[in-house]
Amino acid sequence: MSATISHARLTELLEGQLLQGDPEGVITGMNSISEAVAGEITFLGNPRYLTALRTTQATAVLVGPEFTESLENVALIRVANPTLAFSSVIQHFRPTPRAFIPGVHPSAVVSPLAVFAPEKVSIGPNVVIEDHVTIGDGTIIHAGAFIGHSAVIGNDCVVHTNASIKDRCRLGNRVIIHSSSAIGTDGFGYEFSQGRHLKIEQVGIVQIDDDVEIGSCTTIDRARFGRTWIGEGCKIDNLVQIGHNVVLGKHCIIVALVALAGSTRFGDYVTIAGQVGVAGHLEIASKVTLLARAGVTKNITEPGSYLGFPAKPAMEGQRIAAAPAKIPHMLARIKELEKRLAALESR
Repeated sequence: MSATISHARLTELLEGQLLQGDPEGVITGMNSISEAVAGEITFLGNPRYLTALRTTQATAVLVGPEFTESLENVALIRVANPTLAFSSVIQHFRPTPRAFIPGVHPSAVVSPLAVFAPEKVSIGPNVVIEDHVTIGDGTIIHAGAFIGHSAVIGNDCVVHTNASIKDRCRLGNRVIIHSSSAIGTDGFGYEFSQGRHLKIEQVGIVQIDDDVEIGSCTTIDRARFGRTWIGEGCKIDNLVQIGHNVVLGKHCIIVALVALAGSTRFGDYVTIAGQVGVAGHLEIASKVTLLARAGVTKNITEPGSYLGFPAKPAMEGQRIAAAPAKIPHMLARIKELEKRLAALESR
């Protein structure tokens, strides 16, 4: 773990401004607003934590340009983006990263037809690498992972424990696949005929472009034909299901428990919040945000935020979501109007 650092030195490294506090004060660690103790630094990345910040025990806090309060006995360092700047703090105080140890563990089962430089990759215990696999320099494959026939993995990738990269799938450079995820399983394709569900062959691939990160227990189905395609820079959370022939544009964000049905195409910079479901064979425009638990059943052609089921533009969706709460009041008004109408009719 890195050494302690002064307020002044950290401010300099973060290209920030020390608003208050002793420049020679010392920071010994980092923590959250609610759990930080004397000597530790924290950050205010969301206004909802402002109340907690007022009682924090932290020695120093990273705040944004809009922060104007003064906190007693706390050093305040103003930065452009507290959340992003705190990542640099983490790098300073984090435990020493595991060293890259090149070579192939003796228990790994590696085809002699696989193509890689053993002195430039790290292959852990009980890894299985099948025929004609290609692995780029700097890649780490952790214990128990499976790399299928003719798969291609680029440079500086990390495949974590028990992840599976199935036959012929292609990973770009700097791709991270977390534990127990499955890339290239068969798409869910069946045709009902003569009282039986007949399996439709899935002969395509999954292509994952550079700088993609995929969380644990996520499944990405291979295409029926062609490719299921995850664009450059996408970040996919744990427990996500992506169906066959889905196309994700560049730099999309997908949060946990999302399900994307087959053959739907997404533009660039799409954000999909938790528990969203998207039907198949749709087109979703770039810079669309699907808010939590939205259900998408039709094409979305305009950027913006959408919510509800079926998904509507955010303002319309909020009005629809609020409507049920008004029903008791509306029923009471109807009953009152009925009484007045009955009284008028009786005259």
